[in-house]
Amino acid sequence: MNLSILIPLLNEEESLQELYTWIIKVMQSNNYSYEIIFVDDGSTDNSWNIIESFSKENPNVKGIRFMKNFGKSQALHAGFAKAQGDVIITMDADLQDSPDEIPGLYEMITAQKFDLVSGWKKKRYDSVVAKNLPSKLFNWAARKTSGVELNDFNCGLKAYKNTVVKNIEVSGEMHRYIPVLAKNAGFNKIGEKVVIHQARKYGETKFGMDRFINGFLDLITIWFLSRFGKRPMHLFGAIGSLMFIIGFLSAGYIGVSKLYHMYNGMKYNLVTSNPWFFIALTTMILGTQLFLAGFLGEIILRTKSNEARYKVAREVNF
Repeated sequence: MNLSILIPLLNEEESLQELYTWIIKVMQSNNYSYEIIFVDDGSTDNSWNIIESFSKENPNVKGIRFMKNFGKSQALHAGFAKAQGDVIITMDADLQDSPDEIPGLYEMITAQKFDLVSGWKKKRYDSVVAKNLPSKLFNWAARKTSGVELNDFNCGLKAYKNTVVKNIEVSGEMHRYIPVLAKNAGFNKIGEKVVIHQARKYGETKFGMDRFINGFLDLITIWFLSRFGKRPMHLFGAIGSLMFIIGFLSAGYIGVSKLYHMYNGMKYNLVTSNPWFFIALTTMILGTQLFLAGFLGEIILRTKSNEARYKVAREVNF
C-alpha cells in the first residue's frame, strides 16, 4: 500500500465531506493505493456518523473512535499503530491543510529518501498577535533546544516512512515534537516542505494560547527525556553526589576548624552557631534526596507497565 492518510479530529462535521472528497480526488488522480484513517478524539457532534458513512461506501476508509477526548497525541498514537502504508501522511481535518500537498510529500519520502518531512506554513492566515508571533518564538526555542532545524514544528501536515511511526512513542502533548522524537530514535534525514496554509472555513480552532505554554513545558520535558530519559541516575545521581560531597567537606571543615581552635586555646564558637554549618547540612540532605530520586527513577523505568493512555469505543474497517 502506498499511502496511509491519518486524520485526527474533534468536532469537525462541517468540513469532513469536503475533505474526504478532496483526498479521494488526489488519490485517484495519482493512482495511489491508500487507506484513510479517521481518529475521532471524542467528538460530540455528528463526526463519527459521517465517518461511518464514508466507511460503508469506501472500504479504504477506516475509523477509530475514542470513548472521550484524550488529545491529539493519543489520536496519532492510535492511528500510527494501525497504519499499513509505506508512507504515512498526517493532516488536520479543518481544511487548513491542503490534500494537494500529498503527492509532493510522498515524493520526498519515496524518491528523495527522507525519513520524515514536515510541512512549513510559511504564509499563515492566523492572528498575528495570538498565533503567529507566539508560534515563531516557540519554533525558535524548539530549534535551539532540540537541534532539529525546522521552521514549523507544529504543522499538522507531515509525511513519514512507515518505520518511523512504528518506532516512536507519541504521548501526552508530544505531537508537537514528533520530529525530535524521530531524531532521538535514530532517524536523521528530516526535511521540510513549504505548504499552503488555508484560512479556516468552518468552526473554530480547538487550541488556545495555553498550547504555547504547554508547548514550552513539553519542550523542557523532551529535552530531559532525550538526554536522561533512559538514565535518570546520570543526572540526579551526579548532582546529588556532588552536593553531598560539597556539604560533607564543608561540615568537616567547620568541625576541624573548631577542634583546631580548641586545641590551641583560641577563641571558638559552637558549631551550631555557625550559619554555614546549616547550609552544609542542607546541601547534604538535598544531595541525598537527589541521589534517591535518580535511584527511584531507574527502578521505575525497569518496572513500569505500558498502560493504555486512551480507550477505544469503536473501530470500522480494521
